This record gives sequence, structure tokens and C-alpha cells, in this order.
Amino acid sequence: MDQPQALDALAALANETRLQIVRLLVGRGHDGGCLRHSEAEDAGLAAGAIAQEVSISASRLSFHLNALEQAGLVAAERRGRQVFYRLEHRAMGGLIHYLLNDCCQGNAEVSACCQQGGAPQMRRA
Repeated sequence: MDQPQALDALAALANETRLQIVRLLVGRGHDGGCLRHSEAEDAGLAAGAIAQEVSISASRLSFHLNALEQAGLVAAERRGRQVFYRLEHRAMGGLIHYLLNDCCQGNAEVSACCQQGGAPQMRRA
């Protein structure tokens, strides 16, 4: 991932609704970059189900999913009359890799905070 791609991804994630959508999709899709838990998770999540979970209208959801798709963080697949969305795990991994290795230059102290259970609580600004 390069700087313009990272900026696009971070801009897309810098919205409460879009971050909620990404968190919902984590573990629901598989593009070959992460371990899959079950075949059902490969299917992604229907747009209507996402709208219901996030409690927003279909038109607002479409706006947010488009922003995430443009940033390369989610992928859409039409099946019949429904559109299913899944997280692009490789893109998320690329963003994390960019932040840890390119921005932080592989700093061990920064990397250590990302080990399971090691991340400090962040304060809201």
C-alpha cells in the first residue's frame, strides 16, 4: 500500500458509520488473505442486513458502502436481487502493514502494542 491508498482508506474509516460497517464485516468475508472460519462467512452480508444492524436507511448505507468500496476496503457481489458485501482483508492488512512498517519504520515498541491484549486504551479527542 502506498501513501495515497493509505490516505483514502483512513479517510473512509474516519467516519463513525463506516467504521461500524467495517467492524460488522470483520470475519464475515474472505478474500484469501485471512483464515476462514466457515463457509457461511465467505458469503459476506446482504446490504439490507447491514442497514438493519447499523440502523441506517438504505440510501445512507449506499453512500457509506460506496465510500468504503472506493477506498478498496469492501467488495460487493450481486446475487440475484441482493448485493452482498465483504471486507477486503488484504486491503485492511495492507493498511496495518503500511502504518506499522512504513510510517513507524518497524519500531519494536510500536509493534509490541499491537500484540493481543497489548494495545492501550485510546482517549477520544
